[in-house]
Amino acid sequence: MGAQLRVYKRRIRSVTATKKITKAMEMIAASRVVKAQRKVAASTPYATELTRAVTAVGTGSNTRHPLTTEADNPTRAAVLLLSSDRGLAGAFNSNAIKAAEQLTAKLEADGKQVDTYIVGRRGVAHYNFRERTISGQWTGFTDEPTYADAKQVAAPLIEAIEKDTAEGGVDELHIVYTEFVSMMTQTAIQAQLLPLKLEDVAADSPAKGEILPLYDFEPSAEDVLDALLPRYVESRIYNALLQSAASKHAATRRAMKSATDNAGELIETLSRLANAARQAEITQEISEIVGGAGALADATAGSDN
Repeated sequence: MGAQLRVYKRRIRSVTATKKITKAMEMIAASRVVKAQRKVAASTPYATELTRAVTAVGTGSNTRHPLTTEADNPTRAAVLLLSSDRGLAGAFNSNAIKAAEQLTAKLEADGKQVDTYIVGRRGVAHYNFRERTISGQWTGFTDEPTYADAKQVAAPLIEAIEKDTAEGGVDELHIVYTEFVSMMTQTAIQAQLLPLKLEDVAADSPAKGEILPLYDFEPSAEDVLDALLPRYVESRIYNALLQSAASKHAATRRAMKSATDNAGELIETLSRLANAARQAEITQEISEIVGGAGALADATAGSDN
């Protein structure tokens, strides 16, 4: 019994130490998700006004810009997957990867060749393990992305869509990321960034229904689009990076809270087992003492006779 009790005590100490770690990670994730939410809120006004500007230019001109005009027969597409650098986030990465693979399968079923770009070590490791080609990858900033990181990611994607497909360019640009809905809900979604669908942009704008002013474009509408659309893509990618960061921290917080709760339940179970083992040990010792005393009494009575 003594050996079994020592095993229970050792396991209780081990689980207690693990519980302290998961509790600390839960608190850190809770702090980070609040900061990420603030960054998402801070980036919204810029994204909103930039969306209005792009919509105004696109709808107020008749120019056929390559970034707003769909190819007659698209044959190649790029998919940008946003994952995280670290794990311990439940199904966060697996859901995003699954959504990217579903989108890739759909595009390939439509006869399009797909180039995959990945942000985050988890996504890169998944594709490398399966020996899949990665056209571009970025790691090391998913927990706290900056606008400079978004520009770094956007640059080769914009360059690819400006090229002809015969030169290695693409006709479409899609993004897969995890949208932060609430602390309890994060959803992996996919969206087409380019070619820009002006009707979708107008519908998504908070100022939908507003009559946009008419502009005279200097030097030309095409030059304005050249300047605005790359910034629009950068802002969309930046917002997606922030959404994914907030979602990852929320998922980590939820996973660590679950681990902490499970550790607490396991400690209670082990404590009950340890108490039962201790009581059984005490009962056995008492039984042995009583039995020994009885045997001694019998032996003494026999010698007296």
